[in-house]
Amino acid sequence: MAALDVVLRDARRVHVSEALPHGDGYSLDFSDPAELGPLRAAMAVVSVSDVVCACLGDVRFDFSDALGNNIASVFLHHGQSLQWDHWQGHADLIDGALLLHWLERQGVPAPLRTDEGEETQRRRSLMRAQQDEWLAAAPEFLWDQRERMLALSRTGRLPSQELLVRFARRLKAWIKDPVKRTQALLHWYGAGSGRCSGFPMHECIPAILLRDVPIADIIAALQAPDADASHFAGAVRHLVGWKSRPAQDEDIAALPAALRAELLRMARESGDKDKIARAERLLG
Repeated sequence: MAALDVVLRDARRVHVSEALPHGDGYSLDFSDPAELGPLRAAMAVVSVSDVVCACLGDVRFDFSDALGNNIASVFLHHGQSLQWDHWQGHADLIDGALLLHWLERQGVPAPLRTDEGEETQRRRSLMRAQQDEWLAAAPEFLWDQRERMLALSRTGRLPSQELLVRFARRLKAWIKDPVKRTQALLHWYGAGSGRCSGFPMHECIPAILLRDVPIADIIAALQAPDADASHFAGAVRHLVGWKSRPAQDEDIAALPAALRAELLRMARESGDKDKIARAERLLG
């Protein structure tokens, strides 16, 4: 029973998706230890039976190690048991509600209420709307890559270096001014789910491209006369994300006091408890 827990100690990322192979719903990724730790605890099981459910399950968890190798694929069945190919049957969760609560906190359609069908549909509609918003916010010269970008969330894979280099080159070719280019990335990253953790994999494209943008360019982009709320939203999400920059603490310390205060204010007004907590810790 403890075998799964031992394996999950090496997990550095988890891809959460619908168990149905062709589901068109959620597809989220988590790499923050603050999310992985509680998930591992919520997956504690009490016993393994010889019972095998006839359905495919409700939620699929694909765990990978630091090198990106899959180390376990686990399926949640009916909020009560887990399926793992190292077990002959299903394992009963010690506290199924704990795992359902973890999913609900991440916005995954696994509601605890009886109106499950309506709630699931509502959340799926929200995710589709966020996806459309994110695509619309992308620079127009990248729109021909829409399907390739969205495929990342269907497969749970990080964007390849080849794709990132191609996008970076297009950005530099189409937007010569580094400040305008930074604004384009901030605007893009500010769209979509807006989450700092547990967002669809395709949303990490602007996040990765922003990693190596000099903090001076980010400051200039936010202080420019045409800077708007979308740029600040992207900056908050980027700067308070987990290990979002090679020198994250130093870069945040370099922010002018007034700009830092404005970013903190926007984080507080977002209503996102996770983002607020991160901003209070890093920007406060």
